[in-house]
Amino acid sequence: MVSEKFPSIEDVLPHRGAMLLVDSIESYDETTITLSAKPKQNAWYSNQADEMPAWIGIELMAQAVAAWVGLTSKVHGLPVKRGVLLGTRSYVPAQAAFAVGVPLIIKAAPIYQDESGMGSFHCQIFQYDKCLVNAAINVFEPENFEIFLQQRKKDD
Repeated sequence: MVSEKFPSIEDVLPHRGAMLLVDSIESYDETTITLSAKPKQNAWYSNQADEMPAWIGIELMAQAVAAWVGLTSKVHGLPVKRGVLLGTRSYVPAQAAFAVGVPLIIKAAPIYQDESGMGSFHCQIFQYDKCLVNAAINVFEPENFEIFLQQRKKDD
């Protein structure tokens, strides 16, 4: 599916309010998704200079992955499910923070997915034409998210 018109980001992500860090879907197909985001002024994540610390970028990437998974599910007539970010081996941003109001472009492309719900995605964050972060992130989409959460609480 490549279209000029995409669903709202809220239709493919469970995030709401201040936890929704991305703004819109810019492009999508079966191999990649591109989202846009603008760091907000006086946000919960703001550092002393009122910028978005670059470590928040891992969540921008996770939301891009979730948007790709959600939109892919919708395209195939399946419900949008929730998943979890497992982490990355290396996340080294080119700068310490992202300036308020300056657009970011976040890209995510699947590297690997299996039937158990495990997956790995190549993700990038750009500002204009400059790549600020390049990382592979690992995710898990459990079959039943509520049962997964209950099990995690028992294990803690």
